[in-house]
Amino acid sequence: MEISTLAMYHCLAFVWYFFVTYSITHVRTEERPSEVFLYGGQWKYLTVLNLVLQAVFYGVSFLADVLRLIKKLRCAKCVISSRDLLFSVLAFPVSTFVAISFWTLYTYNRELVYPQSLDGVIPLWLNHAMHTVVLPFAVLEILATPHHYPAKKKGLILLGFVAFLYISWVLWIYSVTGEWVYPLLALFSPAGLAAFFAGSLAVIVSFYNFGEFLNCMIWGQSKFCF
Repeated sequence: MEISTLAMYHCLAFVWYFFVTYSITHVRTEERPSEVFLYGGQWKYLTVLNLVLQAVFYGVSFLADVLRLIKKLRCAKCVISSRDLLFSVLAFPVSTFVAISFWTLYTYNRELVYPQSLDGVIPLWLNHAMHTVVLPFAVLEILATPHHYPAKKKGLILLGFVAFLYISWVLWIYSVTGEWVYPLLALFSPAGLAAFFAGSLAVIVSFYNFGEFLNCMIWGQSKFCF
């Protein structure tokens, strides 16, 4: 894809994610169900944090494209490195995890992740923008441009550290409020919770590896492979 076309795509993606993030963070407070958006607000949900992550990623990607267009190659190289690290370690695995885990649990029992009371608060289009559209965007990004993946150990350490921070945030909210961010978590014993978090980490690591595999297979050059 030509740089100018890529810049337009990244700009539109950034605007889209900025708009979706703005929309969910400005849900009318008087219409929120009493059990939702209390301590921590929307910022306790991985879905919303992922929207911010995607907006940052596409903003950085657009900046890299602009720098390449105006021939600021030294600056562009640094920004591209940040872009690739963001995409490989966070943007692709997290968006894939959000989409697949949400719709899997929603299909099984929606009350575990998205209570029916939210239907009157969050429009259907916004639900799909947060939980569905993120996946094709992630795949399209791999198709649009190659990304340099970090060394496997470095990438997995960074991903594990971010996962640890989010799990700590979830546990902190429970310690303060006595309520779980997701009703699903209330079903587990302490040992079950540990197993659930470990299993979730294993799943998101598999998505990291899958993104690396796709990037290698699509672009072919050895420098983009493992």
